[in-house]
Parts: sequence; structure tokens; C-alpha cells
Amino acid sequence: FTLANPYRVVIDLPQVTFALPAGTGDSGRGLVKAFRFGLVMKGGSRIVIDARKPVRIDKSFVLDAAYGQPARLVLDLVATDRESFMRTLAQENKSRPPERKVVSAAPQASSDPRPLIVVDPGHGGIDTGTKGHNGQIEEKTIVLEFALLLRDQLEKSGKYRVAMTRTDDSFIALGDRVEFARERNAALFVSLHADYLSRKEGDAQGATVYTLSENASDAEAPQLADAENKADIIAGIDLSNEPSDVADILVDLARRETKNFSHQFARGLVSEMRSSIRVHQHPLKSAGFRVLRAPDVPSVLVELGYVSNK
Repeated sequence: FTLANPYRVVIDLPQVTFALPAGTGDSGRGLVKAFRFGLVMKGGSRIVIDARKPVRIDKSFVLDAAYGQPARLVLDLVATDRESFMRTLAQENKSRPPERKVVSAAPQASSDPRPLIVVDPGHGGIDTGTKGHNGQIEEKTIVLEFALLLRDQLEKSGKYRVAMTRTDDSFIALGDRVEFARERNAALFVSLHADYLSRKEGDAQGATVYTLSENASDAEAPQLADAENKADIIAGIDLSNEPSDVADILVDLARRETKNFSHQFARGLVSEMRSSIRVHQHPLKSAGFRVLRAPDVPSVLVELGYVSNK
């Protein structure tokens, strides 16, 4: 099926183990700007093709293995105009069943009085996040390995209960990450990421802690937030029917209190990190990250460091 804003073609498959060289799909040719692939839910994989302009799927078929060639999935794309593209998109939406939403089982009420910390390894599955300077190291792998270590350390202290939004290479939509924490009445939500700077932007290193703000703290912050907020688009999710935030005075009051707790935790975290790891020269920042928008759960996003720095 196709998606607009930006123009994409999405191919859903049963779960596939992709064994392709690093960098496959980073660039395309003709109508194809780039493509990506990966797990999008348990039992399901996805290929998302970014198109340079509106396209029409002319043909799609599979050729069986023959004459020494492997089986092939063939997709013929033809350029079209936006009006035709949107008309086809509307027809597809009528016939296409709604996307299956993978949600974890409803949490059981706990009699354990210890505060619950939700650890959120960013990205996952089809959304690899950024890549290291050699193109081999993927952000989703770094943050998952770190998150598992962090979970073990927190549990070992005996002071906290810990839940993770993902424990494997699965894609989780941004809104689902927020709901995961809210459904469990989490005392704290910590989202883990790894930063990147392109060569033309120079070099940087060190960890950074972000809190939510519509007024970004510096020029770099909104660019990063914009990139991180595109996770659902990267995974080929249709956001056209996503509900807008409810403007309610009680929610606003709760957000103010939550924001204060988030800032307080962020300052404490940076202070602790300074004593043991390298932090960015301006380690406390803020920007409009979607994953930090729970009105009732103090939340921070930690950029562990710059994978663009060796």
C-alpha cells in the first residue's frame, strides 16, 4: 500500500530475517529515494520505500527461484500526479484493514510499594535510528544493550521496580511508549538514544539529558527532536487519523507539575553523570520530543553520546 506526506510504498511480509550488507537501501535511483526493512511487530516484517514523487504501483508479483536465480519480489512503480496518488490512497484505505496494534498485556496492579521506572530503548525493528561513523553500528542495538544493563543495575539495588518498553529488536510506536508508562503509573520514564552529527556540522561528544519543551534550548535541539519524532513515519505508519492532544485545563495543570519533576530529575542525573562519564559541554537541554509528552509521568530523554565520534 502507499502513504503520503512523505510519499512511501509499504510492503508487509511474514517475519523475515533480513541478511543484507550494511548500507543496503540507504540510497536508491529513479523513483526510489531510499528504502529500509525490518521487524515491525511480532511475526511481521516490513519494507518501506521512500519515493521521490507520487507513484502508482503498476505491478507486484513473486518469481519463484529458477535457473540459478533466487526467488524475487518484483514491484513496478510508475510516476503519477499527486491528485491521482491521493485518490488511490483513499481507495486503498477503504479496502485495507486497520493496522494491527501490538500492545502488551494489561499490567496487573502491584502491591509492591517501590517506585516503577520505565526504561525505553529508542528505535527498534525497522527503525534502526542513526548509525555510527562506519555505518556498522546501529543506534537501536547500542541503546538496547545499555538499557538491559541499566535495568539489571536498578533491580540489583532493590529500591525500584523496572519495566522496559522493549527487550528485543521490536518496533514500538512513539505513542505506545508513552501509554506503556502511563498504564503502569510509572514514577519515571527514561528514554535512551545515541546522538549523531554529520561531518559538516563538526564533532561533538558526551552525554546529554533532554526534557520536554516547545521552546528548544538551542539550534541543535529541535533538529534532533524532529528526527526522533519521525520514528512512526520511518516505520510506515499512517498518522493521518492520529488524534490531536486534548486541550484540558486539568491536563495542563498535571503537565506543569510533571514538568517540574522532570527538570528536577534531569538536573540530578547530569550531576551524577559528571562524576563518572563524559558529558556534553551543555548537557541539560530541552525540545519537543513526542516520547516525553505523558502529562502525568516525569520523563527525560538521555542521549548517551555521539555515535559519529569514534
